[in-house]
Amino acid sequence: MSDVLKSLEAYSRYVADLMNRFAVEKSTVTVWSISKYMGIAEGEIFVGGGYRLRIREEIDFTEGMIVSYGYEAYYEDKRLYWYDDFPHPNDPTLAETYPHHKHVPPNIKRNRQPAPNMKFERPNLAELLKEIDEIRQRKRQP
Repeated sequence: MSDVLKSLEAYSRYVADLMNRFAVEKSTVTVWSISKYMGIAEGEIFVGGGYRLRIREEIDFTEGMIVSYGYEAYYEDKRLYWYDDFPHPNDPTLAETYPHHKHVPPNIKRNRQPAPNMKFERPNLAELLKEIDEIRQRKRQP
């Protein structure tokens, strides 16, 4: 359990701090409460070179956990990959990180792989921004 996920204020500060640590050009991410126990984080993070990350998280502040999420990475208008927590219990290749998985090309809707970097017990945003930053850096290399 992460203390960052224990309150609306703590998670809002965490998100704002992350925007200063990575090559974020603009962010529309907002964090708000839907009750005194639950919150939503939603919006887009625009990073250099035409990359952006779209996020939506539901957070249980009492438990200090993300209870549901969806993350999509784009280059310009092309969706590169996405993460979600929709369970696929009949897919044995995803068992090690169940229910966390990543959708990747080709056949992005059906091509799934385990996502060991995604968790419910801690924030995922730093991992996501790090991943997109690494993609940006590789793309710039000759």
